[in-house]
Amino acid sequence: MTNRQISEKHKKHLFPAVKNYYEQPIALTDGKGSTVRDADGNEYLDFFGGILTVSVGHANEEVNQAVVAQVNRLSHVSTLYPTLPMVELAEKLAQLTPGKLDKCFFTASGTEADEAAVMMAQTYTGNPELIALRHGYSGRSLLAQSLTAHASWRAVPTQVPSIKHALSPYCYRCPLKLRYPSCGVQCANDVEELIQTTTIGKVAGMLVEPIQGVGGFITPPKEYFAIVADIVRKHGGVFISDEVQTGFGRTGKTWGIEQYDVEPDMMTMAKGIANGLPLGALVTTTDIAASLTKNTISTFGGNPVSCAAANATIDIIRRDKLADNAQHMGEILRDGLQTLQRKYPDIVGDVRGMGLIQAIEFVVDETAQNRTPNPELTSQFMEETKKRRLLVGRGGLHANAIRIAPALNISEDAVREAIRVFDESLAAIVK
Repeated sequence: MTNRQISEKHKKHLFPAVKNYYEQPIALTDGKGSTVRDADGNEYLDFFGGILTVSVGHANEEVNQAVVAQVNRLSHVSTLYPTLPMVELAEKLAQLTPGKLDKCFFTASGTEADEAAVMMAQTYTGNPELIALRHGYSGRSLLAQSLTAHASWRAVPTQVPSIKHALSPYCYRCPLKLRYPSCGVQCANDVEELIQTTTIGKVAGMLVEPIQGVGGFITPPKEYFAIVADIVRKHGGVFISDEVQTGFGRTGKTWGIEQYDVEPDMMTMAKGIANGLPLGALVTTTDIAASLTKNTISTFGGNPVSCAAANATIDIIRRDKLADNAQHMGEILRDGLQTLQRKYPDIVGDVRGMGLIQAIEFVVDETAQNRTPNPELTSQFMEETKKRRLLVGRGGLHANAIRIAPALNISEDAVREAIRVFDESLAAIVK
């Protein structure tokens, strides 16, 4: 079947809300490393990796071998029975995560992991209210939509009432109209007043992404998380780092929150943990884990096949020092993006991110101090990069940010090729 035929079946049988990229969607059929191929035989350099999920490349042979071996042994039992892949993965995560985090709960997705974290914050503290960030994204469930602060991702008006949203540390579009660093990171200090004025004065905790993914890779100032963690703990809450998009070396360190020198009380993770197989996890302390006294189960959480994939993926990341590669390749990528920012100063408003999680934000006219979001140009850019056989993602409240996140083992040649394509695509737009 062709791209068009597959897309027509998608349109006919899937929810219309399940949208695809590009004016004419491409149906991907094969992948190897950082290259994917569509149903028409076209090959693309993949710089979005299934939304930051393909950590060690498509069809990684070591991961595939671990998956096949596990499928041939045992594919499913649920959490009612312990399995070797699950306990091995739990042990790895306890070793990898910072501080006293040593207890794991496995889920099938990041949405479920965030849900579990909110539940644990409430059972441990006895407080009902939880703080999330504007521009944040946590998934599709009712609670996850309540945590999410994007109107376009909130499908129903009745939301969970115990969620409060703090100002986003979005320096390029500061909600307080200040400039960093002279601002004194007032967006962080505002969490104190948020608690005092919109809650009962005590909170269960605060759940944050170290870099806001769907928000367009919004990257907070270095001081931000230390300030808000102290405020939240002062008011009885716990600090939860949502590492679904920033974990496993993506930012140049194992965890995104490590870039901010803050030790969380809980961490959630998914996406890159298993190189594309469905798996999520919550990791927390012994005391917090013990606060859940009711029965719980996860039918697919901790699935032995997904855990086998995760064990293999993490072993590769550690053995090949892919966090270091993400840091080094990220520096090359960032230098290239900043060069483009200088070359196209009118439309490239902001470049941000860490490691291999980088973004470009497009605006109408930066040089005229007009930072009006430019989603139309963003769409043009994606079409132009597609023509040149490069895939990227998009995000941001106004869909005007390009999200760039290749596999952690991406090569320097591939990064430089992507920069070349970005340059050609922008030149085609502004000609």
